[in-house]
Amino acid sequence: MRPPALLSAAVAALAVGAAVAVAAGPASAAAGCRVDYRVTNEWQGGFGAAVSVTNLGDPLPSWSLTFTFGAGQTVTQLWNGTVTQSGSQVTVRNAPYNGTVGTGSAVSFGFNGSHTGANPAPASFALNGTTCTGNVGEPSTPPSTPPSTPPSTPPSGGPVRVMALGDSITGSPGCWRALLWQQLQRSGHTNVDFVGTLPAQGCGFPYDGENEGHGGILATNVADQNQLPPWLSATRPDVVMMHFGTNDVWNNRSPATILAAFGKLVDQMRASKPTMKILVAQIIPMTPANCAACTQRVVDLNQAIPGWAAAKTTAASPITVVDQFTGFDTAVDTGDGVHPDASGDQKMADRWYPALVSAIG
Repeated sequence: MRPPALLSAAVAALAVGAAVAVAAGPASAAAGCRVDYRVTNEWQGGFGAAVSVTNLGDPLPSWSLTFTFGAGQTVTQLWNGTVTQSGSQVTVRNAPYNGTVGTGSAVSFGFNGSHTGANPAPASFALNGTTCTGNVGEPSTPPSTPPSTPPSTPPSGGPVRVMALGDSITGSPGCWRALLWQQLQRSGHTNVDFVGTLPAQGCGFPYDGENEGHGGILATNVADQNQLPPWLSATRPDVVMMHFGTNDVWNNRSPATILAAFGKLVDQMRASKPTMKILVAQIIPMTPANCAACTQRVVDLNQAIPGWAAAKTTAASPITVVDQFTGFDTAVDTGDGVHPDASGDQKMADRWYPALVSAIG
């Protein structure tokens, strides 16, 4: 694994952390915490953020993180938790499936927000009422290695470098990547390096978690704004796994527009490495409460992907379509109709595994 590269000015990072001494209390009381807050993407009037909370105290059966926005920002959508906001005061509580946080373990959530001008990071956070203290600001060096990052050195001979590219389904926390990495290790495919400019988030066990899963991002915007080439230059992947298009569908981009963006991204991948192997997902279904039409839009996009891939694939740089849609049930495999829960993560890992093993050789 390589240290993650810092992102451009569009990405801010905040690391807040220190053990906090508190009076003795219930066994579930947090005695210390660290919060990693990262703005992963910004657009006119809006932004995406990823938050990782590490519990440094006693194990927690449930959690609540509170913070205050300093410039009138508003959370518009959040995953892997539930949110309430009163003025500038924000409270995020655990989802039904991620309440337990052991000592030294981390839990993550992501959100999209709106702002009217400046977008500073919150100055402080509190976990179950205990302030997570530390310095505020963008670090001049990459954030310290989180507990989920493996300490091992890649095997000699040069590992196959694999980039997972997408949105919050891939990166916030995107624990299907952790399960996929675990499957590769257990089956003897150890000469693999997951790469990206974003660090791992906590998934309950050590794994190689660098990725390009940017919360709230659209494939069409990444293509239009030429955001991918710097990520490719910084990480030099041999294989790209792409689960992209959910936010495009949500914003009513047509399949033709999305696939045109996919085509540009593939061209940029091949400019980085002419023999790039590319895995493109037929994306998981979505049933968000605020987008009844999204269910059919996903179907329409997925139906168009195989034909696009067949026209775009080459012998030197093959495109493999991976069906992440079939058998995925949003009622069982997501917590919010969009983002995979534990069973959804397992299904996604299982679908990626054979295609990735074939790609890495």
